[in-house]
Amino acid sequence: MANRKLPVRPDTGKSSVRVRLQRINAGLAKSYPPSGDGAQWWARLKAALGTSSSDFVNATLLQLQSAARLPNSGISEIAINAALSFIESAKPQTEVEAALVVQMACSHAAAMAVLSRIGGAHGGDRHVASMAAAASRLLRAYALQLETLRRWRNGASQYMRIEHIHIEPDAQAVIGNFQHNAGND
Repeated sequence: MANRKLPVRPDTGKSSVRVRLQRINAGLAKSYPPSGDGAQWWARLKAALGTSSSDFVNATLLQLQSAARLPNSGISEIAINAALSFIESAKPQTEVEAALVVQMACSHAAAMAVLSRIGGAHGGDRHVASMAAAASRLLRAYALQLETLRRWRNGASQYMRIEHIHIEPDAQAVIGNFQHNAGND
């Protein structure tokens, strides 16, 4: 695998940060660099997660192992590397943004896993209906997470558009942009 050239991200000119896993037991694996310098790999993981904290990176990798699994399987390098690519492409700037983006990556993976179970329509109508409801909730959660990230980054600005104005005879109106200064009342 060391000789295989990884696809390059168009936005950075580098390949996505990746991990290899050394299985410790059925539910836990140790992450290590796929090749090359471990210090450089760790710095890339920190940059991808928008943090300077090694503890945050370690916790995130363990959370991804628990949450980002492929259907009917245990820990998966493919699932973790897909989640890391997702996270890196969102470019989180802080641990708060990274935590939200990790949730988004895991919600997406879970929704896709549930949707894959609907595809064969195995288990009868009740099973399909419950899987569809679960997928719907996961996809709604993902959309809310995406909107939360947008608001976090851009501010929760409000916009008011006035459609009709009724001004009574002999009334005064001000039209245009103005600011009310509370201290000058």
